[in-house]
Amino acid sequence: MGNRKNLKLKSFMEIYNVPVACVECGSVMVYRGLGEYCCENCKAIDYDNYGKTRNYIEQNPGASAVDVERKTGVSRSSIREMLKENRFEIAEGARSFLRCEACGKEIRAGRYCHECEKNVHLMIENEHREKMRENMRGFAIHQEAEDGQRRFVRDK
Repeated sequence: MGNRKNLKLKSFMEIYNVPVACVECGSVMVYRGLGEYCCENCKAIDYDNYGKTRNYIEQNPGASAVDVERKTGVSRSSIREMLKENRFEIAEGARSFLRCEACGKEIRAGRYCHECEKNVHLMIENEHREKMRENMRGFAIHQEAEDGQRRFVRDK
């Protein structure tokens, strides 16, 4: 379990390029929100890949991934991952798009189209309901019955 958690953290660090140390004084960078970090010593501001991308898109609505990559230095693969995480959405009318990982339909953000996402959630709910039904049957459901035997005797 710990190894899996470390892989997720490593993947997160690669995608977001989180600033850990201040480039001005070398002190610790503290997360303030929306991809922004502030040095706890000299108060210098820095941004992770999400913050850089978000700021650029806010100032340049409808910018393509190529434009964002050129201006911010954030790789297109990182931008694609952020799109899959629903952090951004491809602008209406853009020629680029993502594909649903289940059916291949064109989508603007996330991993699945609305229909496939609904089906995935229904499947998970049904699996959970079935597990609950199994647990409610009890532990003796698969044991042979004790016909004609008394389990308890009452003293008079």
